[in-house]
Amino acid sequence: MITTRSSRRRLLALGGAAALGVLLTACGGTNGGTSGAGTSASASSSASAEGGGSWSFTDDRKETVTAAATPSRVVAFTGTAAALADFGLDQKIVGVFGETKKADGTAEPQAGDLDVNKVTILGNVWGEFNIEKYAALRPELLVTHMYDPGALWYVPDESKDKILKLAPTVAVNVARVPITEPIKRYAELAASLGADLDAPKVTEAKARFDAAAEKLRKAVAANPGIKVMAASGSPDLLYASNPEVAADLKYFAELGVDFVKPDKLDDGGYFESLSWENADKYHADLILLDARGTALQPDALAAKPAWAELPAVKANQITPWDSVPRFSYAGFAPQLENLATAIQNAKKADGS
Repeated sequence: MITTRSSRRRLLALGGAAALGVLLTACGGTNGGTSGAGTSASASSSASAEGGGSWSFTDDRKETVTAAATPSRVVAFTGTAAALADFGLDQKIVGVFGETKKADGTAEPQAGDLDVNKVTILGNVWGEFNIEKYAALRPELLVTHMYDPGALWYVPDESKDKILKLAPTVAVNVARVPITEPIKRYAELAASLGADLDAPKVTEAKARFDAAAEKLRKAVAANPGIKVMAASGSPDLLYASNPEVAADLKYFAELGVDFVKPDKLDDGGYFESLSWENADKYHADLILLDARGTALQPDALAAKPAWAELPAVKANQITPWDSVPRFSYAGFAPQLENLATAIQNAKKADGS
């Protein structure tokens, strides 16, 4: 495991070259526990929304996290904070870590509807986590994703021991399960911390999510045979993602989307790295293209002859893909809607 994680961290350090699967890699340190794949662990809390009484929550490491009172000062990975905010917990989020603001000061997409000017940013890129600022926030709970068993997303290995001493930690598994599972878990966590899941904001988002899922299911049924590849481009490689690992792709597949399944996966099973000479290994009628700033976008990819020769590219059937989704109903409904529209409009691409 050490060798595998180290190699993935090196890939992350490459920035744009480390595209899709890399960001689906557990970059944080371990904190014990077992695989988070079993997402049936339940939340429990004897605390009220006002913060009285003891509190506990069993996370996806199967660790029961406890506190004398319901935590009211939460620090989270930015995407996690955005998901919790979607469930109505924004007033309790005091700090975030991970890409939060762009160079011009505007919010990164993964921040969602979180007000990034009202939280303390402990680190804005991979590897940054200001422990002094974290301590000064008087954190009562740290929350983040878990892509691999026990690994805390964006909690740096070199400082994790100091970080974990300052507050209880909750990890939610976001890999190898359909996205509905981590969404459910974040909803349970938010409820245990005092969020009202019956609030109109939440119920309306859930209704939109359900409608969008049905729209995608119907789009696939009405236009069968469309082969989809989720991919990310870098200067040297095209990464083809494994739909059996990424939670969003796994859910899309459950709704009927026919994905390319790479057969020579890299360490961890997240993706296959294809040299540009072999970029045409898999046929795809539609490409979901990683839309993050660290990945090459269509304008840059146009300079690569191999890209231009792909059937989906020739057919102009490329749609943006948020490869690090927001794990909430509000955050993910637009992704369902966008893919449904793309499949509705897609045609078989023969590459001629």
